[in-house]
Amino acid sequence: MPITRRFFLHQGALTIAGSAAIPGFLVRSVLAETAAAAPGRRLVVIFQRGAADGLNVVVPYREKNYYAMRPTIAIPQNQVLDLDGFFGLHPSLASFKPLYDQGHLAIVHAAGSPSMNRSHFDAQDYMEAGTPDVKSTRDGWLNRALQAQDACCREHRTAFRALALGPEVPLTLTGRIPAIAIANVNSFAVAGRGPALSPAAEAFEAMYAETGDQLLRAAGDETFDAVKMLRAADPARYQPASGANYPNSEFGSSMRQIAQLLKANLGVEAAFTDVLGWDTHQAQGGVQGQLANRLRDFSESITAFWRDLGDSAENVNLVTLSEFGRTARENGTGGTDHGHANAIFVLGGQVKGGKVYGRWPGLSNEQLNQGRDLALTTDYRQVLAELVTQTMGAKDLDLVFPGAELAPSRFLGLV
Repeated sequence: MPITRRFFLHQGALTIAGSAAIPGFLVRSVLAETAAAAPGRRLVVIFQRGAADGLNVVVPYREKNYYAMRPTIAIPQNQVLDLDGFFGLHPSLASFKPLYDQGHLAIVHAAGSPSMNRSHFDAQDYMEAGTPDVKSTRDGWLNRALQAQDACCREHRTAFRALALGPEVPLTLTGRIPAIAIANVNSFAVAGRGPALSPAAEAFEAMYAETGDQLLRAAGDETFDAVKMLRAADPARYQPASGANYPNSEFGSSMRQIAQLLKANLGVEAAFTDVLGWDTHQAQGGVQGQLANRLRDFSESITAFWRDLGDSAENVNLVTLSEFGRTARENGTGGTDHGHANAIFVLGGQVKGGKVYGRWPGLSNEQLNQGRDLALTTDYRQVLAELVTQTMGAKDLDLVFPGAELAPSRFLGLV
């Protein structure tokens, strides 16, 4: 494929630096001109499927009832990583502590969906749709945020605009704006332009063939070339930035590939991935064990992603979500059952971090939701509404979160 200066200038797409497939003089010659066309802020969404135990993730270690309700799985005060004298991180989140101290990482506690549904599948659908307890919603809040963004400020886009790392497009990104799912960057192919045609590639090509958006359709051939360029750059040999050590795990690989695609400047504006393994009904563990292992992979993968982005992290915001929390009391098998409110992490260059946001409801028996869960004080849509407004310029919050009646006056001041 001929690599032309016109292609770079039209797409604003510099592929992976350091690849022998791209002549160095060409990269240098267009660097200044593409800088002005570089994408603006990007939003990365991570879904913790299975309901993470927010009380052992961000520990309210000054609450006496926390220890009374969790005699075998509570995190001892002397092992909690103190944040503000009341809350502390689980010790497996040690890599998060510097990000918090540097003001890049914020936490919203007692947050989540107002839905009282305790079914994983229903609760996940409600959260991804952004319409708690409404089963009829067929698109996702992040897709609608991109639609709202179109109404105000974006003229140029690529097929990588809305991207999921996984086997299929999640509900979060489903909707009118075309989105693609890539299970593995190294094996992604487009019909007639690679050794094999993957289901993702078929969907990718069909998206262009069927779209009524002439601007998007006209960009199809060059976007296919962008994929070819990405593959020609040999993604398997991608080298993360110094200090970015991704865990050898599925989630670590997903975060590595998202960083790779963001750094390639292929026009990614919204990226999504999920991480499984949070349903800890049995043998949850405390400082060590099932949850501790999952948290270590979770935090080290996200921290490596942040370090890998380098200076470009200034224009990236990341948020983590889980469908609901877990019970305040441990159960008879050393685990926790389906609960209510949870903890949300927000990471970014523009984030006002180093703080735990939200009103704390307390853990006294009379303060618990239905006598069993951490009560909800912050609707997760408040957090997301602020992020899509400040990150993506999506002002029409009634479109993004219908029925939520959100307004900037209700934002927490995260960004």
